[in-house]
Amino acid sequence: MGKKSRVKTQKSGSGASTVVSPKEMMNLISELLQKCSSAAPSAGKEWEEYMQIRGLVEKIRKKQKGVSTLFEGNREDCFADLLAWAQENGASCDGFTVADFGTEGYGLRATRDIKAEELFLWIPRKMLMTVESSQNSVLGPLYSQDRILQAMGNVTLALHLLCERADPASFWLPYIRTLPQEYDTPLYYQQEDVQLLLGTQAVQDVLSQYKNTARQYAYFYKLVQTHPAASKLPLKDSFTFDDYRWAVSSVMTRQNQIPTEDGSRVTLALIPLWDMCNHTNGLITTGYNLEDDRCECVALQDYKEDEQIYIFYGTRSNAEFVIHNGFFFQDNAHDRVKIKLGVSKSERLYAMKAEVLARAGIPASCIFALHCNEPPISAQLLAFLRVFCMTEEELKDYLLGDRTINKIFTLGNSEFPVSWDNEIKLWTFLETRAALLLKTYKTTSEEDRAVLEKPDLCLHSRLAIQLRLAEKQILEKASASGRAKRLQFQEKLEEGAPLPRFEESDIALLENNDADAKLPIILRKLEEVEEGQVEEEPLLNGGKAIYGVGLDANGETEREETRKALDQEGQTEAARLSANRTDDSAKENSE
Repeated sequence: MGKKSRVKTQKSGSGASTVVSPKEMMNLISELLQKCSSAAPSAGKEWEEYMQIRGLVEKIRKKQKGVSTLFEGNREDCFADLLAWAQENGASCDGFTVADFGTEGYGLRATRDIKAEELFLWIPRKMLMTVESSQNSVLGPLYSQDRILQAMGNVTLALHLLCERADPASFWLPYIRTLPQEYDTPLYYQQEDVQLLLGTQAVQDVLSQYKNTARQYAYFYKLVQTHPAASKLPLKDSFTFDDYRWAVSSVMTRQNQIPTEDGSRVTLALIPLWDMCNHTNGLITTGYNLEDDRCECVALQDYKEDEQIYIFYGTRSNAEFVIHNGFFFQDNAHDRVKIKLGVSKSERLYAMKAEVLARAGIPASCIFALHCNEPPISAQLLAFLRVFCMTEEELKDYLLGDRTINKIFTLGNSEFPVSWDNEIKLWTFLETRAALLLKTYKTTSEEDRAVLEKPDLCLHSRLAIQLRLAEKQILEKASASGRAKRLQFQEKLEEGAPLPRFEESDIALLENNDADAKLPIILRKLEEVEEGQVEEEPLLNGGKAIYGVGLDANGETEREETRKALDQEGQTEAARLSANRTDDSAKENSE
């Protein structure tokens, strides 16, 4: 398996702060948990809350300085051991090696010619770090008794990773030693880097990511120190915020969904060696072979010897890449900006509009997306805007008129407008809304481009500004597209052009062969997600025993029931903290 790994635990020393008492640290942790579990801030107060949480985290980090588990040596020196370990355990290692690709970081380099669709990489299950392997590890007893771990596979993987990193005899050590010591996710940004994202569509996700991570850390710090089932965990003496941030980022940038051994459900996993591949545009070419019980990857394209081997991570926006993977992909064909739209409940026609939308399977309030390519809106957003702009007579026609089912089917089809006036209204709305969103940014696109020209710009600031600029470019294109469409349909109206009519013979255009489908195909296969839901990559890759694998972008997302459980724990801590302060005050007064 190669050289034995050396693990170094740094303790408080000359470079560290004064030793902190367990009670003092627990009080700080309780205060952090309380702050992260309080009611959501009112609109416009999110940054203030972030700064308060960050202030508490920095206090904790300062007191934890010098106490962490670190590896000696360079990351680059560990790749030979990784490849040897992989080969010993049944993985394929012929045809590639690990190499440094400059700004792209480490990746896989072909050591021979590889043909498109050639199976060149496979990793057996026993090499994967999974939620199941965590249950069979030192973490198992705590997992069986903690509902938060049971509900959040990504958090389970993060703690599993930390426990294995602290164990000099861990089976996965050759893999763990090759992971970066730090990441470029926003969890590692300086305050001024995060501030560059203020006013963007992505900033709320960045602030939520930090808050969720801080809340999880505070909860598990307390659990590790107090729960009997955690008494044997190697984290008990060394579990810093920096440790948890590293583990969360390791999981967030690498986790994937794979099937359980019986194929009945999916679970989360870290896939050694395969996760060294960098991203490019294309299709998902990785799947899970249940028969051979291994993850398999075929080549996305032809690769010549010495070329970098890429995979496709999925149809991610650059916001998702920056927030969850720590990089910006310049040629992202799937980039988009989230936009929240809804029919006001105070509107006179709300009930009618909500009913038409419901028949099309669209919520009356929803998070949509504006895309970087033409058309900038999806079939679902087109359908929503058409209903949003309908007159009372048009709504009646779609609710009570002839062939209402067929009309609902055509709502998301650009070939069949509701009316020329309706098209003018919806494209005017899009043009205006995109223009208004552009005005919320504190800088112009030209100013952002000028800043990006500076050679001394730090990486995290560069990522933030690249993301900010990309959002503006999508909004600019959407506004321009809205204007062009508005002018096009105004011309149709002025010419008195006849409206295209949907005929029964056109049903083939809308045919849906999925027997279980409840929505028209034009309104069903969408990238948008309803507010509060998480967009997921497809799991099945077409084969009976092959599961498609795409990097899971939303690793830190907390389910609603999990968030409530953490909030409840935070409120309990708040009461305990308040009681402790009252007792301390009483003691001081008695003295």
